Amino acid sequence: MNTINETHFNFPGQKSVYKGKVREVYNINDEVLVMIASDRLSAFDVIMPRQIPFKGQILNQIATKMMNDTADIVPNWLIANPDENVAVGHLCTPFKVEMVIRGYLSGHAAREYKAGKRLLCGVEMPEGMNENDKFPQPIITPSTKADNGEHDEDISREDILAKGIVSEEDYLVLEDYTRKLFARGTKIAAKRGLILVDTKYEFGKTKEGKIVLIDEIHTPDSSRYFYADGYEERQQKGEKQKQLSKEFVRQWLIENGFQGKEGQHIPEMSDEKIIEISHRYIELYEQITGEKFVKADTKDILKRIENNVTNFLNEQ
Repeated sequence: MNTINETHFNFPGQKSVYKGKVREVYNINDEVLVMIASDRLSAFDVIMPRQIPFKGQILNQIATKMMNDTADIVPNWLIANPDENVAVGHLCTPFKVEMVIRGYLSGHAAREYKAGKRLLCGVEMPEGMNENDKFPQPIITPSTKADNGEHDEDISREDILAKGIVSEEDYLVLEDYTRKLFARGTKIAAKRGLILVDTKYEFGKTKEGKIVLIDEIHTPDSSRYFYADGYEERQQKGEKQKQLSKEFVRQWLIENGFQGKEGQHIPEMSDEKIIEISHRYIELYEQITGEKFVKADTKDILKRIENNVTNFLNEQ
């Protein structure tokens, strides 16, 4: 199956291109950004050698749907989707922090808790919790936004303000937006029989100085979901939760001796494993959105994207 690894487009009015872990962002006339969701797979801040069919389309379409479903409470950067793998939005200056919010003791928080830590990003976690227990209130545990190849680092609210990474005035807005988005995301997930466990949001400032949501929202790459059905029962029995997220990829990598640490080698993913991961992403899409996933034509995927984006830009 054809997948998108890298793109090398030259769009009308193109000023520059930024290549992230899984997205490639083209600056058009210092006015709009064309964000292309590739099929690259990133885990532990490392890009895997092989791509996952339809992953980019899935992430782009989930993020688009969720941005539309939350635009009434938090403004976002999105203008249009000229292609299944593409979002076009307003040029923004990103804040150099990721706003991570956690409703449950899972993933990184659970690993820190197990190691005996009770303070995460300056936020106290209660004693006596088990993995995947619900926090009394969702906690915000920000991280720094690392450059490619670097690891995101936990950081406290106090350090963000003390280091001047974000002004206090802006940070209050980021916190408010983060809590509002998580509350809405929790409601949307509940309608689909899911629990939104934790997620991260990224924000930027438009040229006019308006703070908006950017990048992705409530996708399986940025969020963790549990199935609501049987959650309590599994917790009482101390069983693993049935989840919808990229965590299944991380767990497979951990089982095969890889956590992104120095000296570790990425385990080889067979064709069967690649197809399995693709099917899991499609399952994620359908469960999260409640809609059937329609595969885009991938015969000449790069030409399709180039034509669709070029036509859109020429019409503006």
